Amino acid sequence: MDRKDRLILNILQSEAGLSMQELAERTALSKSAVWRRVRDLENSGVIRGRVALLDPEALGFGLTVFALVRTSQHSDAWFARFEEAVDSIPEILEFHRMSGDVDYLLRVVARDIGHYDQIYKRLIREVEFADISSTFVMETLKAGVALPLDPHGATP
Repeated sequence: MDRKDRLILNILQSEAGLSMQELAERTALSKSAVWRRVRDLENSGVIRGRVALLDPEALGFGLTVFALVRTSQHSDAWFARFEEAVDSIPEILEFHRMSGDVDYLLRVVARDIGHYDQIYKRLIREVEFADISSTFVMETLKAGVALPLDPHGATP
C-alpha cells in the first residue's frame, strides 16, 4: 500500500459516497486508476464495505449500554448458542471476547431502559451466564470509525 492508497482510504473513511470521478479529482489520479486502486483494496480485504453512518438518537436509540459478560462455561456448544443469540438481536452492535475478569463485552443500543431490559431478558433466556453487568453511557465525548492513516506513508 502506497501513499495514494492511504490518501484514498482517508478520504473514503469520511466520505464513502464520493463518485470515482470526485475521488480522482481529490487524489490527482485518473478515474480508472482510482477505480483499480479501490477495487484492489476491496479485493484484498482492506475495504470491507461502504456504509452510511446513522445517528442513533435521531432514530430513537437514545441509550447506549456496555454489557460485561462473565461465564463459567467455555465449551464450543455454549459459545455457538451465545453467538447465535447475539446475532439474532440487532440492537447488539458489537461483540468482543475479552481478556481479564470479563469474558465478553457487548455494545448495545436501545430506545430506553425498558427496551434494554427486554433485550437483556431475551439474552438470558437463550443463554446461561455467570454474570452480566450493564453500564449505561451518560454522554459520548468521542466516537469514531476512521482508522488513523497517514496519507504520506508513516503509518504501517
